[in-house]
Amino acid sequence: MIRLFTYISLTGSLLLTSVTAQADINHGKELHDSNCTSCHISIQGGDGTGIYTRENKRIETYPALIKQVKRCRDSLGVQWPENHINDVVKYLNTSFYKFKE
Repeated sequence: MIRLFTYISLTGSLLLTSVTAQADINHGKELHDSNCTSCHISIQGGDGTGIYTRENKRIETYPALIKQVKRCRDSLGVQWPENHINDVVKYLNTSFYKFKE
């Protein structure tokens, strides 16, 4: 049972890495700028990106970043397919978070 769980975990990690490695950072920035910044500006001010660099940021891992982007997508009510999520995650991680994928 433990071996099966390990296999499933490793397989999932490899799939996640290969999908996000193909993500389009420029498209992620476009999606972010047209959908996310208005909410973030109202929270943080400025250009809306301060939320990613603030001292007490809540996102501390790559999986948490993916989960948060999905949560924001759902809150906004946008119909992003999985590749759009990956594009936004790739943009945010490359530009701000720098988590190992």
